[in-house]
Amino acid sequence: QVQLVESGGGSVQAGGPLRLSCAVSGNTDNAYWVAWFRQAPGKEREGVAAVNKSGARQYYTAAVRGRFSISRDNAKNTVTLQMTSLKPEDTAMYYCAATNDNGGYSLQPRLYHYWGQGTQVTVSP
Repeated sequence: QVQLVESGGGSVQAGGPLRLSCAVSGNTDNAYWVAWFRQAPGKEREGVAAVNKSGARQYYTAAVRGRFSISRDNAKNTVTLQMTSLKPEDTAMYYCAATNDNGGYSLQPRLYHYWGQGTQVTVSP
């Protein structure tokens, strides 16, 4: 089992930054890929960014590439999503998730087996 706890959500004006953190605990051997997903009301959950075990490989959905940065600190068992130049369309509940599936880089929610409870991000115009 892997436990994931998100923190750092909140409200921010468009153009501002926000940083999300995900604390990973339990059997971290099952968390080769850790990713951030988001879900806005009435929309499907979408993958935002993923990072591999070493932190050397990162993948981003096109909508956030160049604005968001994912990183992993294995000494602290933490995965961070640094978000800049936020837009109102970034408003959503953000979830941290983990998997050992080889396809984890593809940011498909169905491949992720462990999920946190989520943290809300609200971006006002």
